[in-house]
Amino acid sequence: MTEISAQDPILVEVISSALSSIVEEMSETLVKAAFSPNIKERRDCTASLFNAQGDAIAQDEGGSPLHLGSLMGVVRAIRERIPDEDIAEGDVFIGNDPYTGGGSHLPDIVLASPIFVGGELTAWTATLAHHADFGDRGHAHIFQEAIRIPPVHLVRRGVLQDELLELVLLNCQIPAERRADLRAQQAALHTAIDRYRELCERYGRQTMVAVATQLLDYTERRTRAAIEEFPDGRYTFTDKFDCPELDDELELRIAVTVDGDEITFDFAGNPPQVRASVNVVWTGLYAACYYTLKTLIDPDILPNAGLYRPVTITAPKGSILNCEAPAAVNGRSETCQRVVDLIVGALAPAIPTKVTAASNGANTGVHFSGWDPQRSRDFVYLETIGGGCGARYNKDGLDGVQVHMTNTSNLPVESLEAEYPLTVEVYELIDDSGGIGQYRGGMGIRRKVRAEVDDVHFWLDTSRQKSQPWGLFGGGPGTSAHCELSPGAQPIDHGYTVLAAGDSASIETAGAGGYGDPDQRDPQAIADDLQAEKISRQTAEEYRSQARQGSAGTDPIKEGI
Repeated sequence: MTEISAQDPILVEVISSALSSIVEEMSETLVKAAFSPNIKERRDCTASLFNAQGDAIAQDEGGSPLHLGSLMGVVRAIRERIPDEDIAEGDVFIGNDPYTGGGSHLPDIVLASPIFVGGELTAWTATLAHHADFGDRGHAHIFQEAIRIPPVHLVRRGVLQDELLELVLLNCQIPAERRADLRAQQAALHTAIDRYRELCERYGRQTMVAVATQLLDYTERRTRAAIEEFPDGRYTFTDKFDCPELDDELELRIAVTVDGDEITFDFAGNPPQVRASVNVVWTGLYAACYYTLKTLIDPDILPNAGLYRPVTITAPKGSILNCEAPAAVNGRSETCQRVVDLIVGALAPAIPTKVTAASNGANTGVHFSGWDPQRSRDFVYLETIGGGCGARYNKDGLDGVQVHMTNTSNLPVESLEAEYPLTVEVYELIDDSGGIGQYRGGMGIRRKVRAEVDDVHFWLDTSRQKSQPWGLFGGGPGTSAHCELSPGAQPIDHGYTVLAAGDSASIETAGAGGYGDPDQRDPQAIADDLQAEKISRQTAEEYRSQARQGSAGTDPIKEGI
């Protein structure tokens, strides 16, 4: 068809919205076609589009910001590893390895396909899904964590590579679930290819390529304009980092330099990589920096590679924030959450109305795995539990939510208990866990899970158990995280426990910091807080009373009361 001019701003906006719609439809396709609770219920997945060179041009809004690390690395890794003549229509590539495949940790498996239009490679599409499979593994080095997959053909010119798939599935605990979820990812890729080609039919291939370039340039201009509003200077910050795998707290640090319309994040002086899962490869570090900058400058900026151009990121190789093989990386999300805190803490004096106090500072991952005798198969239950969100200059922090680098939903209690031999005994917000202030920090979550079978392996992956999320400008800190095991269930080592039937683990996530002088808090806000707390206590006590009498009706926690 006749090419349409890409200089028309209305056309650029129309195509931009269409690209955003494609990745959102991809995401919905993946979620609705998936088999595992972690994807179909918790939406632990992301979809994206790239130009032919591998630059991100669209990413779904519902995905996890940390997934950006794996997505932005994998297409470039494919182009570097696979000769152009071996990339063809109908191909699907698979990869997850942080050191050879552009991933950020092994459970995040990426599938990517080239999009050919008129016989020419025009774009790429990729889906990422967190495959909640690899439970009860060690994390001293990456060889313990899961199977490592460099970018290779899963489907070659439309033909599934069965031997490769069987190799991957042989290394999985729940192979049937993995097979189904990989098929769901492929379905999402097919959706994107069809929709992108429809746009090319309507507007022309060259127009689509030109508009993608303009969108990157537009995002760059908006990013530079927003950075230019920051006061020039060098801003530093340090924070404490702990996790169950480490015996001692680490001190993490950053220096942020604002110079005109450019910004530099310098992570010099951070600890060397550790013999634990919390190391971060460069893709994870970059994703954390890009996400944080976007939240501070303009949340409406398109999530594409134009955002990256005014940004410089440096970190010593071999450090915990830029690790080298064979460092373990499964728990890198905990460390990336602290990267966000570092950037926000450093820039708080410069842009006080754009930052929040520290949020819960963790991506609290709970892992229960074992043998389900009723279903005669292994099970792996993974969930990341939310916590408090930091208070802002004009609003209280949100209670019991996922923050920053994670954006997954909670797994409904009904789904959890239907899928696994586990029971949720308590699921509630933790009173007074948010820091005081003119605006209070958000509250953390308490979730108590009981094992219904023997030999259930429980592993906790969290942070802020030793430190507290800090407040800003007179605001108080939030409470720390905590895990309490039932009597008789004693921890084995570094967050690992084996539970017998009837044993339970009660996980309490951290609250968040408050903002501003608490003496300046609006009296009406205080009264509202007290009234809400009174209603919450009454509702919870009424349900517990009914439960004790064996006549419980609606569960206020399950129903969101």
